[in-house]
Amino acid sequence: MRAKKNSTGAAALKAPKKNMWNILKDSKTLLLMCMPAVVFFIVFSYLPLPGVYIAFTNYNFRDGIFGSPFVGFKNFEFLVKSGELWHLTKNTLLYNLAFIIIGNIFQITLAVMLNEIRNKWFKKVSQTIMFLPYFISAVLIGAIAFNILNYDTGALNTAIKAFGGNPLKIYSSAGLWPFIIVFCQLWQSTGYGSVVYFAAICGIDSSMVEAAEVDGASSWQRIRYIILPSLKPTFVILLLFALGGIMKGNFGLFWNLVGNNSQLFATTDIIETSVYRMMMSQNNFSTSSAVGLYQSIFGFTLVMLSNWLVKRIDPDYALF
Repeated sequence: MRAKKNSTGAAALKAPKKNMWNILKDSKTLLLMCMPAVVFFIVFSYLPLPGVYIAFTNYNFRDGIFGSPFVGFKNFEFLVKSGELWHLTKNTLLYNLAFIIIGNIFQITLAVMLNEIRNKWFKKVSQTIMFLPYFISAVLIGAIAFNILNYDTGALNTAIKAFGGNPLKIYSSAGLWPFIIVFCQLWQSTGYGSVVYFAAICGIDSSMVEAAEVDGASSWQRIRYIILPSLKPTFVILLLFALGGIMKGNFGLFWNLVGNNSQLFATTDIIETSVYRMMMSQNNFSTSSAVGLYQSIFGFTLVMLSNWLVKRIDPDYALF
């Protein structure tokens, strides 16, 4: 009898199942907060999707998107046969891999160093100074680089000539520019990117660190055995997010550093700069749309494969 009463009471205590309307009603505040982001993605990501059809046509203004002659995969075929698609893909991937790998190493290192600083005033000043490059526009970065690297009046060549050396022709030396572009990207983004890792370090249970100190662990041992392993989930999530944009280059940085200098295209031309030139100089909407579609599909596939791989290794770190 008592068992029956208990089971009846447990059934009575069970929460009633909510329908979709009740769930939406209870979460209306959160939904309202999400609305700007939802509207943004609908307007800028989903509504333009029918325009993808341009990649399969010989587009002209008179007939419009859906009236232009359908050519199938000829635009893609042209890119593959010309060898331009592989060249652009290689450059874009290599640059973004360098940005992701070297950038994360620098960001983690910087966050750990900031955490080890005990003087609060110095820590805040250091963070502020490291933040500043992130807010400098790519146009200004290009202007600074030109004033330093210019052959005739650049600060670097002026200093070299003052010491009796031969000036460097940097704007005609394609091999130097991968290092220059990676340096500029790291200089601009490392301070800002380290904030996420620094926040993750601040969220580590202080009792573990204190216990390690009591046991006589050195600073390096605390970093190696407590801080770095605790940053693993943050690193994996940021890595997956970064892989989603691995086919999207930093157009502003590349264009303002290199511009239309064809001597540097061998090592600096990426998908974004190539598409921009196709659009502005050749009015080639069809081929540029084909490149953009290829870029999106490649990036989407890479994210799905990376997430699947992470899910197989450790499901807790996967995005979905």
